[in-house]
Amino acid sequence: MSKTCYYETLEISKTASNGEIKKSYRKMAMRYHPDRNPDNAEAEEKFKEASEAYEILSDAQKRQAYDQFGHAGVDGSAGQGGFGGGGGFSDFGDIFGDIFGGGRRGPQPGNDLQYELDLTLEEAVAGKDVEIRIPTKEICDSCEGSGAEAGSEVETCPSCHGSGQVRVQQGFFAAARTCPTCGGTGKLIKSPCKSCRGEGYKHSHKTLSVKIPPGVDNGDRIRVQGEGEAGEPGAPQGDLYVRMRIKEHPIFQRDEDTLYCELPLSFPTAALGGSIDVPTLGGKTSLKIPAGTQSGQRFKLSGKGIKSVRSSRVGDMIVQVQIETPIKLTSEQKELLETLQGSLQGKHHKQHSPKESGFFDSVKSFFKGDDEKNNPWK
Repeated sequence: MSKTCYYETLEISKTASNGEIKKSYRKMAMRYHPDRNPDNAEAEEKFKEASEAYEILSDAQKRQAYDQFGHAGVDGSAGQGGFGGGGGFSDFGDIFGDIFGGGRRGPQPGNDLQYELDLTLEEAVAGKDVEIRIPTKEICDSCEGSGAEAGSEVETCPSCHGSGQVRVQQGFFAAARTCPTCGGTGKLIKSPCKSCRGEGYKHSHKTLSVKIPPGVDNGDRIRVQGEGEAGEPGAPQGDLYVRMRIKEHPIFQRDEDTLYCELPLSFPTAALGGSIDVPTLGGKTSLKIPAGTQSGQRFKLSGKGIKSVRSSRVGDMIVQVQIETPIKLTSEQKELLETLQGSLQGKHHKQHSPKESGFFDSVKSFFKGDDEKNNPWK
């Protein structure tokens, strides 16, 4: 059976750089590695082909021979499954280390922390300085992070030789695993530190002052560098991320830099027009209501929204009016409304209620052609 072109196997061009070759192989290895595809013969074969292609194309001399003579030029170089041919295995070890967590490369930095901060809408808009108390993991003063009691020695793990990983042969394939002897630390402690119980860290809490800028929104995060967990000795601490959670407001709703407010409006004001006071985050402002305003109508108050945290732009405020029907009417009020209703039902009804009249005209048109005797809308 003829072999597939190595470039086609790795899905790269013949002019691909070494970095592109490695990147493509890493992608293939992640997709088809046997650990991720147990009992999948097709994936195992594709992984084998990709490994063989990478062994040849990642070596300058072998690649030159392959480009000149094809598979015939490297048949003696490509070992069974791509692992033969004199020492290319270290490159594969680096690749597998990147993908499956192998290969300790110096002290590990500390983990990042996230803190959920609850703010009112007013606090988010105005900004504020807050103090937060967070858990912290700091290097133990007693053992300076070694985990060993003072005067005792920390031994290099004999199983992994300090790497924290061991290679396990699984038939044709080799895979990296966390060392079971040392648990991945690469060291053995015979006399654990009494202060930290051999962990090398102490757990406590600390209080930080964090400045919240004006205009933050729900889900925004502020990064506080170096305030996360401590890393291994010689490595930097992680970072702290303060994530905003904005509480619901009883009056306003927010959409980015725009504020929305639903405002009840009396029937007489909607019909006759007038000026009303509207609440804003900065106090109250006056809004002119034109005569004949309908329920659901919206009015824009420019610049009464929220100043963006990312620019100098200030959003708008949208006021949507909802006309309130009077309730618990007195006898006199009912008589007045009945008189008004009678006056509105005259020959100028369409002028006073254009939407109602238009709706029922459409209804009559819809039923036109039905039996006129039984047509309720004639």
